[in-house]
Amino acid sequence: MGGVTRAPSSPSPAPPSSVLGLAPVIPVVVLDDAADAVPLARALVGGGLPAIEVTLRTPAALDAIRAVADEVPEAVIGAGTLLTPGQVEMALTAGARFLVSPGWSPRLLGAMRDSGVPFLPGVSTASEVVTLLAEGVTEMKFFPAEAAGGTAYLGALAGPLPQARFCPTGGIGLASAPSYLALPNVGCVGGTWMLPAEALAAKNWDRVHQLAREASALAA
Repeated sequence: MGGVTRAPSSPSPAPPSSVLGLAPVIPVVVLDDAADAVPLARALVGGGLPAIEVTLRTPAALDAIRAVADEVPEAVIGAGTLLTPGQVEMALTAGARFLVSPGWSPRLLGAMRDSGVPFLPGVSTASEVVTLLAEGVTEMKFFPAEAAGGTAYLGALAGPLPQARFCPTGGIGLASAPSYLALPNVGCVGGTWMLPAEALAAKNWDRVHQLAREASALAA
């Protein structure tokens, strides 16, 4: 996607062993212009949010991942909204260091497992969690978090399924994030509240940095 030509970059940093412990919040980014990727990533990392999920919802997404991987090595850049094994391959080629899907199929799960980087397949039911645990997968995305039952649902899963850990995403904001992070089976949350549309449109990276600092403070 896109036609950005870049000079060869240095070897990519090793992928993290897990996504869930990098920061309390993973910003979920939708970019229409890959040129915004680097200043946005620098604002988020500077605010204490190094793990950044760029969703493959726009034609600019892969170029955005590539730009951050090349120019902001302190960021742990990931790809989200993965739906097919082909998208997994494209995301890895662009430099993604973790993978996130809103749901999963056997073929998609296989491609994510073969990727060599951490991944969070999406679940919203206990049956899906049990199935993934049987496959040896213990870290998952809970989506759409608020619509699927929120903290009450996730808290109920912790009793019978304590080995499963989650990154809930979907409808979570600064006010509700602490309730999720207080659950024993939640490692981090995903959200967009530190990326208000008006700030992105105005390229107000200082505002993004300020909101990222507030979000990162949730770990305290």
